[in-house]
Amino acid sequence: MSNDKRPVVANDPWSKLRQYTPARIALGHSGTSLPTKPHLEFQLAHARARDAVHHALDIPALEESLRTRGLAAVLLNSRADSRATYLQRPDLGRRLDEASARVLENLPRPEEPYDVVFVIGDGLSALAIEENAAKFLDAMLPSLPKDDWHIAPLCIVKEARVAIGDEVAELLGAKMVVVLIGERPGLSSPDSMGIYMTLNPRTGLTDESRNCISNVRPAGLSYPHAAHKLNYLMTEARRRGLSGVMLKDEAENLAQVSTGSHDNFLIES
Repeated sequence: MSNDKRPVVANDPWSKLRQYTPARIALGHSGTSLPTKPHLEFQLAHARARDAVHHALDIPALEESLRTRGLAAVLLNSRADSRATYLQRPDLGRRLDEASARVLENLPRPEEPYDVVFVIGDGLSALAIEENAAKFLDAMLPSLPKDDWHIAPLCIVKEARVAIGDEVAELLGAKMVVVLIGERPGLSSPDSMGIYMTLNPRTGLTDESRNCISNVRPAGLSYPHAAHKLNYLMTEARRRGLSGVMLKDEAENLAQVSTGSHDNFLIES
């Protein structure tokens, strides 16, 4: 019988850093393999990510959530007529189908062009939209003075990619588009929402024309922080007449503004 008293699972000396991130770091090892617990956690996270990709957006529930906030929405569809098509043909997710385009064309045009249109798209994680979109708008919309921002009707697009916002804005004659969309799920973040802002949107623009705010969710970038950044980017885009790679996010961090702290968590005091 062996008298070896070494533990079956060997801890990693960097394990204390795991308190700062849900990323799979410093998991330790058992022989040359992962310990059983983190291995099972990996399988669960992978299953949740797959579920998020295939989850269909609950549009009635989202509409009701927006309606309770006094927000009406226009329902639209991309040219991808199913989730399977959407996943295999990204190009179809970037354009509206003919019926949706006609809906926007037939909406009454205002005397003054819209300054911005907010577009909600399911993207690669409808779960992220269901959990974050309405709550983010609670933080964002009150920060835009009604006298300064003429906001177009809110649009919800099913089977949508980011670029579909350009066509929506073009058909509405809006000067700016903000797209809220479910991000590709990570193994620790199946519920992450991205926000893309584009000035002077039109069909055919590429991603270098957009500014992105990523990882908006309770365990990531908070709604007030995301709203603060978007407000800065929208204001500066309009003032400077540019967006995308030419416009940098120089918004101050709200936590630093309120506490004056610039500490690095990797440097122990």
